[in-house]
Amino acid sequence: MDRGELDSLVEERVRYTVKYAAENSLFYRKWFERQGVKPGDIKAHEDLLELPIISGQTIRENQPPETEDFLFRSVELDEVYTIHETSGTSGNPKSFFLTWEDWERYAEKYARIFRAQGFGQGDRVVVCASYGMNVGANTMTLAARKLGMAVIPEGKCTFPLRVIKAYSPTGIVGSVFKLLDLAKRMKAEGLDPEESGISKLVVGGEAFAEEARSYLSEIWGCPVYNTYGSTEGTMCGECTELSGLHVPEDLLHLDVYDPGLKSFVPDGECGRTVLSTLLPVGEKAGTLLLNYDTEDTTVVLTRKPCPCGRTHMKIMTPQREAETVWAAGTPFNRVDVERGVFQRENLEYLTGEYEAFVYGGEDEGEVTLRLSLECENPEACDRTLIKENFLRSFLGYKPLLSRASEEGIFKILFNFTGPRGLELHKVKGRPKRLVDRR
Repeated sequence: MDRGELDSLVEERVRYTVKYAAENSLFYRKWFERQGVKPGDIKAHEDLLELPIISGQTIRENQPPETEDFLFRSVELDEVYTIHETSGTSGNPKSFFLTWEDWERYAEKYARIFRAQGFGQGDRVVVCASYGMNVGANTMTLAARKLGMAVIPEGKCTFPLRVIKAYSPTGIVGSVFKLLDLAKRMKAEGLDPEESGISKLVVGGEAFAEEARSYLSEIWGCPVYNTYGSTEGTMCGECTELSGLHVPEDLLHLDVYDPGLKSFVPDGECGRTVLSTLLPVGEKAGTLLLNYDTEDTTVVLTRKPCPCGRTHMKIMTPQREAETVWAAGTPFNRVDVERGVFQRENLEYLTGEYEAFVYGGEDEGEVTLRLSLECENPEACDRTLIKENFLRSFLGYKPLLSRASEEGIFKILFNFTGPRGLELHKVKGRPKRLVDRR
């Protein structure tokens, strides 16, 4: 769809979605009244930007136990198909109510992502994402039906290797580290990942360094694609151009907001991802959100047509603000640490597994980053080479950190372990690789 038609469709859906919210959501009905906003006055994208930003905390404050009912729910309970909760790592879990229509829209978004990455009729994809309160795995499974794909719903990347031998999957969805570990298991049993028939890998739901992508692609001998999704319904994904994630603009309105400036920023500038649900006229949503701050940061890269033929805008892979720490007046993210770890020369000695902890405080005069790296063989590990490569990568684009390092205010300590020697191997669930312990 060309840009003019797309913008017209978006505005039609903005008007309908705001009207639907005012009529069906207790939260938005009161919210519009408190803000002195007439829903009928919200007619275009620019009008939507005039509304206040809401957050995850706003959702928590408008559901039990804070309130008697779930005020964001926007259908009757007997119209709800599934109920989901977020992990609750930053407080009481947020609750989301999905109708079957919500699931169909989620599946539509993810089917587009799969199609953009070259999947289609005849593909068989192993899904190594959890089936449960997280919507990702179920969304992929429903999306596969639209494309004639078969899904092997393993849920974890620890599945037996006979699955690959018996069913000849053509793709796998998993995390960078799970896919690296799977390749290692295969090699140990004499199965070459490059000869396995896997033609595409999808890393779902997390930002990662380009160096990690390159190494994973090298090990498997196929392209590695990234996707970004959430229970809130984001579902953006790369196409075969690997030059940003396409946003399904007709179903999801995405803007970028700078909380420091308290304003939206132009394309090309970094800020927080703010999303709004867009409903096709006549459809319903179990929970809808307007101007919702995801607390993930991104940049709108372009709104021009992509060489792949798609016209929907592209964004940089969002990074979670919860995975960003500050030292010496400079922010750095887990992805910055990962970029340094995955320098190609390092991977002659390292497994790629790492964990980083930040200690100290500005008032104590110094901050320390303690980086633990897992070696294939600690005795044969070229530690000097690894340290030099990491420092060159990590400090290369952060002049303030580099200067603080020279002055001894910011220190980086390296720790090397053998296989399975990291703390994260002792923790259940998804490991947190950059932890601020100040």
